[in-house]
Amino acid sequence: MGLLYDARMKVEAHIREKGLDAAQVKGTIGLKSGVVLAIVGPNTPDDPRKVERLRAAVREVLGIDL
Repeated sequence: MGLLYDARMKVEAHIREKGLDAAQVKGTIGLKSGVVLAIVGPNTPDDPRKVERLRAAVREVLGIDL
């Protein structure tokens, strides 16, 4: 699995643990990062720029580091 997919799994786990609105959180992260989490799969190739933008968006929206 790649970094993007691992990040998606961590975001989804955090959303479940905290009982957050998944569509709202993922949508906000997607808008801020340009990465649509719904289409990130285990075989999605990692792009260092996408990974960094996703990390920054998750930090801003959820307050957690990936």
